[in-house]
Amino acid sequence: MSDTLQPVSISPRPGLAKASRPPLAADVARKAIRAAEVALLDERRMLTADELAELAHVPDSAVPSLAALAHEVRLSWCGPEVEVEGILSAKTGGCPEDCHFCSQSAAFDTPVKATPFLDTEEVLAAARETAELGASEFCIVLAVRGPDERTMGRILELVPLVKAETGLNVAVSAGILTADQAQRLGEGGVHRYNHNLETAASFFPRVVTTHDYAERLETCELVRANGMELCCGALLGMGESVDQRLELIEQLRSVEPAEVPLNFLNPRPGTPLGEAPIVEALEAIRWIAMFRLGLPSVILRYAGGREITLRELQIMGMTSGINALIVGNYLTTLGRTPDEDLQMLDDLKMPIGVLGKVI
Repeated sequence: MSDTLQPVSISPRPGLAKASRPPLAADVARKAIRAAEVALLDERRMLTADELAELAHVPDSAVPSLAALAHEVRLSWCGPEVEVEGILSAKTGGCPEDCHFCSQSAAFDTPVKATPFLDTEEVLAAARETAELGASEFCIVLAVRGPDERTMGRILELVPLVKAETGLNVAVSAGILTADQAQRLGEGGVHRYNHNLETAASFFPRVVTTHDYAERLETCELVRANGMELCCGALLGMGESVDQRLELIEQLRSVEPAEVPLNFLNPRPGTPLGEAPIVEALEAIRWIAMFRLGLPSVILRYAGGREITLRELQIMGMTSGINALIVGNYLTTLGRTPDEDLQMLDDLKMPIGVLGKVI
């Protein structure tokens, strides 16, 4: 048999993750999707790793069916509400970590330069704008390895001020935490703490070298142990394989997040991944559905990269398992206008609400 007929490893188009086996035949794909429907909607149980792996290999023609099931699972497990969040980069650039996707790293020559912590009124003004959109969550994000004592003091000052003035739940993303810091943030009123796994443990060393995966996992455990909801997300499109995306879903299951922001790589000039291909739209829909089917009870949030990846298919993503979104701009990239997203939700008759993890 010639090499061209051996489907050992599928060479993907740019923007597609490498698969370790060929796509399922159409009839096998239909049976796999039907079996997942029975498991998740009738038996109301989590899919096994093997069941998820089979779904990951349905052909492109079956992705709309996979997405339709994911939408039904979202409605059944989480309800119809969509949670809206605004985020603010309160301390931008100059981060000592070398995350290869991030333009805020001091290790790379990017257009993003270090700026000091925003003053209190700037943070409050951003929170007020977020509240006016009907959002329920406001996340203060800092480009740091972890908070020093001065930063801890500023966070613990801001959280109750934002809550008192706007009524918003306040989330924080400030890197790796110690046990003492996690306790103080929990006691200080932080509702959710964001600490993304980003990718699978097996792929992580290709993306970050200045800290290891165990440190991320430890922070995730500290967040939950101190009464905060864990927001723990993924970034797809960095060169990881299908198997590694499935590995990431299993690792996210293990840390039991309340929320999973789903990001797609938006290549940033000057970073090691600055020339990486953009994830294809149908590929993004496939993996939105896969993350919902693998994590049926979480708040699955549209996050960075959706605009360039999905383009006019963003509305389809909302019917593929998504039940939360960040409105406005991201940390260093522009998003759609809030009005566009709110109109999308109105067109879909999706009510805005406050969400928590289904237990």
